Amino acid sequence: MSNGKQKRFSPPAVGGVSLLAAFAVLCLTIFALLSLTTVRADGRLSDASAQAIADYYAADYAAQTILAQLRSGEIPEGVTVWEDRYTYTCPISATQNLQVEIKLNETDYVIVRWQAVPAGTWEADDSLELWDGTVF
Repeated sequence: MSNGKQKRFSPPAVGGVSLLAAFAVLCLTIFALLSLTTVRADGRLSDASAQAIADYYAADYAAQTILAQLRSGEIPEGVTVWEDRYTYTCPISATQNLQVEIKLNETDYVIVRWQAVPAGTWEADDSLELWDGTVF
C-alpha cells in the first residue's frame, strides 16, 4: 500500500439479517405451537362430540326397543300408563335424558314426544350480591 491510502477492515453487516432471521424463526415456532394446541383442542372436541352422539343413539335404540315392546302388547318396567298415553325416559348421559310419550289411537301408536331434555332441575344461584343502583 504504497499509494498512501490505507484500507480499513470492516466486518460484514450481518447483525440486522441475523436478528430478522431469529425473529422469523421465533414467529414460526410460536405459530407452530398455536397450531398444535388448536389441533389438540379440536381433537378433544370431536371426541366429546362423537361420544355424545353415540350416547344419544344408544338411548334412542333403548327407546325404540321399548316402543316395539309396547306395540307387541307388553308394558315394560319404567313405562308410565295414563289413560291412552305411555311415557318413559331413557338416559342419554348424566346430564341429559330422552323423554318419550306415545299415544294409542285404537290400534296405532303415535309418537307425541321424542325429546332430549336436561336430567336435573334448574336451580337459581342467588349467592352473588349484585349492586341495586343505590349509592351508599
